[in-house]
Amino acid sequence: MIFLTRVEHFNAAHKLYNEAWSKEKNEEEFGKCANENWHGHNYDLHVTVKGEVSADTGFVINASTLGKLINKFVIEEIDHKNLNVDVAMMKGKLCSAENLAIAIWQQLSLHLPPGVILHSVKLYETPRIFVEYFGS
Repeated sequence: MIFLTRVEHFNAAHKLYNEAWSKEKNEEEFGKCANENWHGHNYDLHVTVKGEVSADTGFVINASTLGKLINKFVIEEIDHKNLNVDVAMMKGKLCSAENLAIAIWQQLSLHLPPGVILHSVKLYETPRIFVEYFGS
């Protein structure tokens, strides 16, 4: 079994806000991230897949192919968008890094070729804050 990681980058805006709470409770819990005027991040996305190495290609998957899948099914959907408003995979969800990583997993897992297994989605929201998801 071999692991391959592809790194992509995107920018997106969001706010953390629980509609069931008061403005004060949201500000207490989420601080500046509850800003009514949104805020943005320069995200780095690490997608790791695993599988057996093909005798024909020497790859588990061509890294270029993996990049194209990530871009088509994730980056094009979220780059330079408002996660709370513009992104279908985030509808009805609190737009935390955790929920975004899970949504990205769900999107990508539908489109990988046979024999290529999604191992993890690591999402850097800032250089000091990241989440990593290994599926459920």
